[in-house]
Amino acid sequence: MESRQSPIGRPIAQLCSGGRNEFVTKSAAGGVNEVCTMVFLIVKAYLKLIHFDLCLARGNFAVLYDEVRNYPVGKTTPAPGALECICSAVDMACIWYWKEALCLQRSAATSCLLKSNGIFAQMVIGAQQLPFKAHAWVEVDGRVVNDKPYVPEMYAILDRC
Repeated sequence: MESRQSPIGRPIAQLCSGGRNEFVTKSAAGGVNEVCTMVFLIVKAYLKLIHFDLCLARGNFAVLYDEVRNYPVGKTTPAPGALECICSAVDMACIWYWKEALCLQRSAATSCLLKSNGIFAQMVIGAQQLPFKAHAWVEVDGRVVNDKPYVPEMYAILDRC
C-alpha cells in the first residue's frame, strides 16, 4: 500500500487501515477507502464538537457530563492504529472549527468517538489551586492520549467519566 500523507502529516494507511474498524473497508486498489475514512472521522468529530459546544453554551454541563459518562463502548474490536486515527481526526476538526474548541468539548468529543469504536476511554477533569485552573483530557489505560503526557501531574483529578 502506498504511503500517502494525511492532512496532519501521518501516513493514512498506518493510522486507519486493517483490523475490524467499522469505518474501514479494504479494496484491491487500496488508498481511497482510507482517505474516506479519515474524512468521515473528521466530520464526525466536527459534529461532536458542535454538539458539546451547544451543551456548554446553554450552561448545561450536566448533560455533557452524563452523555460522556454513559456513552456506550462499541462492541467491535478496534483496528490497529484506531486510537491515533481518532485523536488525529479530532485535532483536525478543532483546526477547522470556527472558534477555539475548549479542552472540555475536545475531550468529550474524543472520549465519545473512542468509545464508539470499541476503545474504553475516560475523560478526566482536574483542577489546580494556585493559580486556579481547570482542565480536561482523555486517558486510555491510564495513558493521556489527547494532551501532553505530564498533564495529570499538574492537576488534582476531580473526576473520571
